[in-house]
Amino acid sequence: MSLRIATNLPSINAQRSFSKSQSEMDLAYSQLSSGSRITKASDDAAGLTISENLKSRVRGYNAAKRNAEDATSLMQVAEGGLNEIGNILVRMRELGVQAASDTIGDTERSFIDKEVQQLKLEIDRISEVTKWGNTQLLNGTGETFEFQIDIGNDDFQDRISFRAEDIKADTGTLEVSGFDFSDQDQARGALTVIEQAQVTINNYRSNIGALQNRMSSTQSNLDVAIENLSGANSRIRDTDIAAATANLSKNNILLNASTSVLAQANQSPQLALSLLRT
Repeated sequence: MSLRIATNLPSINAQRSFSKSQSEMDLAYSQLSSGSRITKASDDAAGLTISENLKSRVRGYNAAKRNAEDATSLMQVAEGGLNEIGNILVRMRELGVQAASDTIGDTERSFIDKEVQQLKLEIDRISEVTKWGNTQLLNGTGETFEFQIDIGNDDFQDRISFRAEDIKADTGTLEVSGFDFSDQDQARGALTVIEQAQVTINNYRSNIGALQNRMSSTQSNLDVAIENLSGANSRIRDTDIAAATANLSKNNILLNASTSVLAQANQSPQLALSLLRT
């Protein structure tokens, strides 16, 4: 067996093993401290690309879900105003039936009419003050709202529209502006008009309700997408703590072993001195 001192191959081999174990331990420490399996592109270049795309989609879907929730809130504001106008029409019908009967006189009808005139003013007030921000919702001067509920740029696939300009719920549109319940004949004629006005309000509300249900389905679909994509990203990106801990323990043992072997390998050339002394 030859004895060389210029090149200590066992030492070089031990140094290589030491360096590899140290790198593996550094990686394990980084994964355990960050909770991420991929802490830099070199850890898994392909996995990083896929993970970044998944993360981007998840965050986009979260924003789209918030948009859908805000859209639902907007439509609830509009529907709330229409609900109260509907309640006013119900009260008007009740007063109209009362005023149409001969069981009361003109004096009592004049009292009833006072309330009717106030109810008419309230309908117009609600139609003017029901807004989302500065945008009118119930007086026919609104705009088309386009809610971004996905991450693309397709008008059908990624947006849902709500046409606020199609809703006009003032007394003129409902044809109740001329009501005068102090006159029995007018009170009787108002009953048919009120019924049609209720149909109009209910039609508005049914359209809004349908959109709200659609938004609920959209939110549920986004929740499923977020859950599945987050799970896929986790499997690629997140640290498996059990595996990382086991890897750390293994490399810690190997590092200690390499250190011991390196020390012994560095002592081997000392044998040459014994030959020089003889």
